[in-house]
Amino acid sequence: MLVVMKAHATPEQVQAVCDQIEQLGLRAHALPGAQRTAIGITGNQGEVDRGSIEFLPGVAEVIRVSKPYKLASRDVKEEDTIVRFPGTDAVIGGGHTVAIVAGPCSIETREQAYIVADQVAAAGAQFFRGGAFKPRTSPYAFQGLGEEGLQIMAEIRERTGMRIITEAIDSESLELVVQYADVIQIGARNMQNYSLLKKAGKTRTPVLVKRGMSATLDEFLMSAEYVMSEGNYQVILCERGVRTFADHTRNTLDLSIVPAVQKASHLPILVDPSHGTGKRDKVIPLARAAVAVGADGIMVEVHHQPDKALSDGPQSLYPEQFVEMMTELEQIAGVLHRNVPRGIHLEAAAL
Repeated sequence: MLVVMKAHATPEQVQAVCDQIEQLGLRAHALPGAQRTAIGITGNQGEVDRGSIEFLPGVAEVIRVSKPYKLASRDVKEEDTIVRFPGTDAVIGGGHTVAIVAGPCSIETREQAYIVADQVAAAGAQFFRGGAFKPRTSPYAFQGLGEEGLQIMAEIRERTGMRIITEAIDSESLELVVQYADVIQIGARNMQNYSLLKKAGKTRTPVLVKRGMSATLDEFLMSAEYVMSEGNYQVILCERGVRTFADHTRNTLDLSIVPAVQKASHLPILVDPSHGTGKRDKVIPLARAAVAVGADGIMVEVHHQPDKALSDGPQSLYPEQFVEMMTELEQIAGVLHRNVPRGIHLEAAAL
């Protein structure tokens, strides 16, 4: 159910409605918008008694939300969700700025992380991605530096101003990630790890949910719903390719999911062409296409020595390729009346 408040409803009236919902044994989720505040109701097994709510002061109407994902639906919140980061100009969502997330697959050493971070920051990246905990197919592959990797990324934030996005793979790593990161990433393998999603929802750190390898649109949005149902409404989606019969790429990057998500949900969506293709020569073309189709941002892997990378070297861009990509994305974004952050020292980034 959804309670739509009148445009002039006061904060006290909104709180009174939330209190009434809670007294009914349900959960209230107040989602302020530009023109109105909507209050989502979850926890009900059947029809909610509208009479105890719809006549409260400030209430415009009480309506039923038919979609299985309630809080992530545009029925609940018409305006795009914009995830902001205090102290910076960086945002994800809203349609005007293309957020740029870049960095190595894994934090391997302090020197490696600093070199890549300085170069992508100079080229205009607002967010630094890097794995401190790595869920790998083989138990013998590099699993990440753990807390040491998180500490290195925190140093990079102080050094460059970029916000940090890194993955939590379980409850234990989540506790550490929350201490260091600006965005918690839930990887494709954990998209339907509902206990982890709920624990991430109990934090107030933005959460990036990557699409599972065979997830439908509804399943993708229901994973976001798990996070939001716990009170964390700062959720970012990420398309990273799905498993198909194709063998010319690591995965099949489904760019059609971008307009589909934007029609059904108010949540922002990024595209990861690195994991989506698995091949360096395909990353920039698909990044260009992702901006053209309207993605809220791009997440790519960059390494100064990809042939020596401990994970995902074949899909990592060289720094000079990242600079080339930024130049091309800016031109494409301009056609769509959008902008791409630009670095001050692009030439230096390419050296």
